[in-house]
Amino acid sequence: MKNLVAKNEFGMYADNNGVARVDSLAVADAFNKDHRNVIRDIRNLDCSEEFRQLNFEQSSYINAQGHRQPCFNMTRDGFVFLVMGYRGKKAASFKEAYIKRFNEMEAFVKYLLEARTEFPLLTDNIQLIHEKPMHYHFSNEADLLNRIVLGKTAKQVREENGLKPGTSIRPYLTTKQIEAIDLLQRVDIGLLVSTPDFQERKRYLEWYYMKKLQ
Repeated sequence: MKNLVAKNEFGMYADNNGVARVDSLAVADAFNKDHRNVIRDIRNLDCSEEFRQLNFEQSSYINAQGHRQPCFNMTRDGFVFLVMGYRGKKAASFKEAYIKRFNEMEAFVKYLLEARTEFPLLTDNIQLIHEKPMHYHFSNEADLLNRIVLGKTAKQVREENGLKPGTSIRPYLTTKQIEAIDLLQRVDIGLLVSTPDFQERKRYLEWYYMKKLQ
């Protein structure tokens, strides 16, 4: 099954349930450890069975010799629990970098799931035309529509209303604004495939908004 967010350069991804994970192979590579030893470390963790089941998902991969080998996909909590015992300045810097990227991934997943609610067909088409969609593919497209209709981004609307990041802005819009955004979204769905250039798509949407919705 295709993941919600493809692996980044840290080997980190979000599964189809929106859970940010990293696999044991990426950890072995980052911390300069033999993967067999990372597998051993995971299996020897003194965590509860409940914690293990929640945070360490056993999987497998095909090695260079064509043999199937075990690996683990772990959550942020699983990752932190595992690397807690890895010592040294280099290990410490990698811990910090991975935790930072986990935070970024989780924020992105939160935004993506919100976008799926507010721009469902649009996000589907963005994922269709980008093999590895990045966060800006979604945020740029959503804010393109927001700027045309509202004159501001969703972030600016949240700031004006004292809302937390990720909070839906729809309850703070008028019915007319929501209808206009929904209509532009339907137009943009077709344009994503037929007009891949962002600036050209922007000009057409602005023209359409002025002609049809003003």
